[in-house]
Amino acid sequence: MPIRVSTVRGREFGDGVRAVVEGSGLTSRQVAMLVGCDEGKISEVLNGKLQLSALELAVLLSVCRPKAAERDRLLELHPAQDWLGWWQQHGQHSPAWPATAAAQVRVAKELIDWQPHVLPVFLRTDEYARELMVASGAVAQEEEKQEERVLAPGRLRNLLRDRLACTFYIHEFALRLQVGGPAVQKEQLLYLTLLENWTYVTIRVVPASAGAHAGVTGAFTLLKFPKYAPVVWLEALNSSTFLEQKDSVKGYETAVKQLDKVSMGQQESLKFINDLQNW
Repeated sequence: MPIRVSTVRGREFGDGVRAVVEGSGLTSRQVAMLVGCDEGKISEVLNGKLQLSALELAVLLSVCRPKAAERDRLLELHPAQDWLGWWQQHGQHSPAWPATAAAQVRVAKELIDWQPHVLPVFLRTDEYARELMVASGAVAQEEEKQEERVLAPGRLRNLLRDRLACTFYIHEFALRLQVGGPAVQKEQLLYLTLLENWTYVTIRVVPASAGAHAGVTGAFTLLKFPKYAPVVWLEALNSSTFLEQKDSVKGYETAVKQLDKVSMGQQESLKFINDLQNW
């Protein structure tokens, strides 16, 4: 069996197969016996070291009996496991929960986020998220999806932890943008102040006085991993893009270096945010 190249698609496929096996109620040994291979091979597949053939996957799915939607998703992902880059099209709206991005954040060691217009999704309060959703027109979706979208930032924020070094570059305009009423804005700014006290969260403000800079091309999130190559996550109105090609990622790494040069220092940024609370 060929050694698996680690890609965003490949990791998502591996996580999906693992969930299917664990949800079947069968042990790895039982699954291996029914598929017709040894237990060691199933273990290596679940650890991302080996790939299943199309036939083996079909047999495994028939044995574990996942829901039809998950079965079809894994069959679609299987032949594309080694493809670099992934443009996900979501229809009219992006999903309330960015499952692929969240899965990558869970295993990352460093997160670098740049936002020129609004605050990073990882740092939003529920009320800020709600007002942003209303303003963006996402309220056209069913009510339960609206609430899921409002709660998504909190769930993403829960993925931030001690071993994940987080740097957020935020433009001054994003901090000054009025989202909701004064109370919502003040609560959000206060929350940023509290988050800045987390030892693994750094907030850097890019002042308007910096003029044009490397970040004018748009928002992005750069993720770095202990064992995998870096990935850039780009979020649009109704699509998500994951960049993995070395040259593509390098362009964003260069942009981060430029943002670092034009942004305020950590303490100066904190003072700027505190001063905004006294509008």
